Amino acid sequence: MVRLWGKRMWMAKRAYEAVIFQTPRFGETKGYRQVCRLTVTAADHREALSILYRMFNVADLMPKNCQARFMGTGDIVLIDEGQKGQTYYRLCSDGWKPVERQRVC
Repeated sequence: MVRLWGKRMWMAKRAYEAVIFQTPRFGETKGYRQVCRLTVTAADHREALSILYRMFNVADLMPKNCQARFMGTGDIVLIDEGQKGQTYYRLCSDGWKPVERQRVC
C-alpha cells in the first residue's frame, strides 16, 4: 500500500513470514533444509530480503533459536504473504533472484 504524505511517497510496512533454507554444507546445490522461520516487518520483498541478509550476517543479530549459518550464495528464502501467495528467492552473486519451488525440494 502506498500513501502520499506531503510531497513524499510513504510505503506502509507489512509483516511477512520468512523461511530460510540452507544446505548442510556451504556450496552444495541439493539437499536444502529449513533452518529458520520468522516474521519480518518490511515495506516490500526487497526490504525484507535485505533485513534477513543483514540479520544472518551479523553474529549479534542472528536469532538464538535458529540452526542457521551465515547467509551465503545459494541460500533460499521463502516469503509467504498468506493469501497473496509464496515467493522463493535465491541469493546469487549479483543479488536475490526469484526461483521456482522445484529448486528447494
